[in-house]
Amino acid sequence: MKAARFYTAGDIRVEEAAAPDAAPVADQVVVRTRECGICGTDLHEYRHGPLHTLTEPHPRSGAHIPQILGHEFAGEVVAVGPEVRAVAVGDRVAIMPQVYCGRCAQCLAGRQQTCLELTAVGYSWPWGGFAEYALLHEPQVAVLPDEVSDAAGALVEPAAVGVHAVASAPVRPGDTVLVSGGGPIGQLSALAAVAAGAGAVFLAEPNAARREIAAGLGLSDVLDPLAAPVAERLVAETAGLGADVALECSGSRPGLEGCLGAVKSGGAVVQTALFPGPVELDISGALTLRDVTLRGVYCYPVTSWPRVIRMIASGRLPVERIVTGRIALEDIVPQGFEALMDPAGGEVKVLVRV
Repeated sequence: MKAARFYTAGDIRVEEAAAPDAAPVADQVVVRTRECGICGTDLHEYRHGPLHTLTEPHPRSGAHIPQILGHEFAGEVVAVGPEVRAVAVGDRVAIMPQVYCGRCAQCLAGRQQTCLELTAVGYSWPWGGFAEYALLHEPQVAVLPDEVSDAAGALVEPAAVGVHAVASAPVRPGDTVLVSGGGPIGQLSALAAVAAGAGAVFLAEPNAARREIAAGLGLSDVLDPLAAPVAERLVAETAGLGADVALECSGSRPGLEGCLGAVKSGGAVVQTALFPGPVELDISGALTLRDVTLRGVYCYPVTSWPRVIRMIASGRLPVERIVTGRIALEDIVPQGFEALMDPAGGEVKVLVRV
């Protein structure tokens, strides 16, 4: 089968790779990929990797470089093992990429996304979404209703990140929300905040092209943080109080500082994006003396898929609005990875049709 495999920084090759066994066992499911999104984590891997990919075989999965990338995908079930009950051949499905042990303290506490032996499709699993086929387990696939397209199915994974961030704050009906960062996670988090009933949602993004895309999401306003202080705007919009919740999705110090300055006393800042290094923070001034909560969130509960799919199917979470490009697997490097890494580029979410 054709697959896009990562070798090292700057080296992704579309080439022939071995396909999974057509006769899966136990609870295994073979999926033919239809659409797969390029994630910011994929971009970090391409630019600086190996980071999450492995140079030595993983002790549980055996995965190692060259690694098939891709963890945001949807496809069609083509074969199932004898123990599979929830899906059948021919079903269209969205993929939950995390593979957890189910036995460690984190799994038993219901936090499978922080499993002590966690592996992930597209990084530390033999299969990934940038290939014609993938071998998965039954808990990783969720059936898509007719109302949810393949493209929207590929966006369930990043949408689940935004939904989890909004729920963790939590965003309540009528809240004023600031989202820092207009990349895919930022824009999906803004849509999730709207779906949660936020009274006003503001998004801050320095890239003009991304601001233009975000302007079509129906938010209260899209701000340029380089033109005017975001915190001042939010305080002015709320009669001097500040936002109830800020979702930091840029992974930048100015973004975090803007969020901390924009929230009211007693408000909450949810750190969703990963930072490339340490950040200096005035704990007393930013948090303690203002009774502000700063919370980190990682991924999503692994049981999120049915809920997020229902939100998309209902029309309350219009995830396809953030798609700016759909390309062929053969064009994944020049029209996908390179285009998304262009700091002046206008791409937000690029989907690969496999």
